[in-house]
Amino acid sequence: MSLRPTSPEDPLRLAVLVSGSGSGMEALVRYQRATEGPLHVTSLVLTDKPDAGAIQRAVSLGCPVEVVPLPPMEDRTARRHAHESLVQAALEAHGVEAIVLSGWMRLLTPTFVARWEGRLLNIHPSLLPAFPGAHAHRDALAAGATESGCTVHFVDAGMDTGPIIAQRAVPVLEGDDIARLAERVKVEEHSLYPRAIDAFASGTISFDRPRLD
Repeated sequence: MSLRPTSPEDPLRLAVLVSGSGSGMEALVRYQRATEGPLHVTSLVLTDKPDAGAIQRAVSLGCPVEVVPLPPMEDRTARRHAHESLVQAALEAHGVEAIVLSGWMRLLTPTFVARWEGRLLNIHPSLLPAFPGAHAHRDALAAGATESGCTVHFVDAGMDTGPIIAQRAVPVLEGDDIARLAERVKVEEHSLYPRAIDAFASGTISFDRPRLD
């Protein structure tokens, strides 16, 4: 689905879906507020974790927050779909037009992805297609990689397989552990993601023509 034309007077309304500390969400919100005439705003911060650090960050920033935990159901497939129905209801209630994932640790179902196709972005802490999945830093170190980084991409039904928008590289240094590499990559994530979202909101990129040069 294509986006409507956006303007500083009527910016794109984003939801940030986050499971962890929310440092990327905070960086995005601060970027939006520091930008003259932003083309996108964070209308909702949504987390699946009642104890996520992102909650307090969002409250401190004055962002609307919704906590949508997994429902207590035995059947895992039914639970995933029920959870995403609750997420969808929250998105609709806040008038969300596009979603950015920022440390969201749940793989979305093809049904949910199809509903938001072309309006669903993610940032992943590796140079995709290398090291997809939840343990990118661990995998990069285990493989002896000399370079890693981050990738902004559109989300499709696979795991970190959607069209790539932009990437930033960082060196893997001698003596690096997961924490040190993660911090180095995070600096680039906080810079790259907001600018990629700028291009998305302006219509410069789309699911069919994703690459930001």
